[in-house]
Amino acid sequence: MADAESRETNAAPTLRVYGAKWCGDCRRTKRRLDELAVGFDYVDLEAEPAAADEARRISGRTNIPVVVYPDGSHQVEPSNAEVEAKLRELSLLGA
Repeated sequence: MADAESRETNAAPTLRVYGAKWCGDCRRTKRRLDELAVGFDYVDLEAEPAAADEARRISGRTNIPVVVYPDGSHQVEPSNAEVEAKLRELSLLGA
């Protein structure tokens, strides 16, 4: 995806976030991942409209952000606490 924005803090992104600049939940999720120093690929659905179909296929919904984890699971419009819990479950954060 040419317009995907990578925020890599480690060797490779650990997850992918589908979102849009106008979406407050998307901005919040990106900010929290940055604060936690978790690498991720960000796919801007405005810059890459075709990716919206992929996000919809993954989640079965049109809501964003869609956060896709390395284990293949995903969350739609997750709270910061939900994201952090999943990252801990996957051992991507310290206890």
